[in-house]
Amino acid sequence: MKIKPLTKEQIIIAVDRLTRFKKTDKKYFRVFSEIILHNLISPKFNKHELENMQYIDLKTYAQSVLNYSLKLLCGENSSDFSLNKKLSDYENSVFDIDSETQILLDNQIDYLMCLSLAGDNSVQNLRWLKALSGNKDIKKERTKFGFKFPIEVVVLAEGATEETLLPEFAKLCGFDFDKNGVYLIPAGGKNQVVKIYYELCECLKLPIFVLLDKDGVTNAKEIEPKLRKTDKIYIINSGEFEDILGEELVNTALESELENISETEFEFIEEKGHRVKYLEEIFKNRGMHEFKKVEFAQTVKEKITSGTDLTPEIIEIIEEIKNLKSNC
Repeated sequence: MKIKPLTKEQIIIAVDRLTRFKKTDKKYFRVFSEIILHNLISPKFNKHELENMQYIDLKTYAQSVLNYSLKLLCGENSSDFSLNKKLSDYENSVFDIDSETQILLDNQIDYLMCLSLAGDNSVQNLRWLKALSGNKDIKKERTKFGFKFPIEVVVLAEGATEETLLPEFAKLCGFDFDKNGVYLIPAGGKNQVVKIYYELCECLKLPIFVLLDKDGVTNAKEIEPKLRKTDKIYIINSGEFEDILGEELVNTALESELENISETEFEFIEEKGHRVKYLEEIFKNRGMHEFKKVEFAQTVKEKITSGTDLTPEIIEIIEEIKNLKSNC
């Protein structure tokens, strides 16, 4: 084989992508294919050939490129593949793995040398991988360092507002998502929640908490026929996620956004269950930029200070997620 060595940065990125929360066969195929396509000079394969390549060959070529690159960078290769087995066991605990996908997992990538290239401030999954390479209790290590993995519960929500704020509120409830292995997926809308749930429920072994706005009843009914006993659907009683935020917290964030202009200066008032519409009107009235949920959620996050910012429904949602984890 003729190989163009991977750089240190490329190796770290590859290992990061191999250990993210993604369906196993898809992430391994994609990472291995890209390594072969860009770094294996001879024999040379095109995308079509890689799509039709046997997994045993795909794995062999990719690990050869990785290990050759590591030897050039580190001066040697390790002969310890115990971490590979731990990674395989973890993937099997999270997903239903078929025999073909298991071929990709049964590799001899030199993960120990890969980790020697990664710094202490690496992304969460690489810090987890470093902890996994030792013989310590991995869940205790997760609780101590908050690197999220191993994942135990998946929260499937509609958008970025929930992704930004729900983990912060959970911390105020004494339930840190990262320390308890809770992975939140912002689906990008109600219909996407249904689509992603359909995909996950077919292959995921972990419990799924589905969070929908009040107008997501139809979407919940689409999910119910496929709902597993381990899973839970929660429909927000008050409207959208923005509607369950505390009034004082919203006002503080709003004043910050509008240069401390009090909302009492506006003639219109907020209607229950229509907070986003209310905020859009305020921004429009003030001649500000278009109201953006994501940016406003970030401002709200910065203004969260204590447990007084929790509302009863936020607490209820966090408790439901905690219960789902404790029952798994």
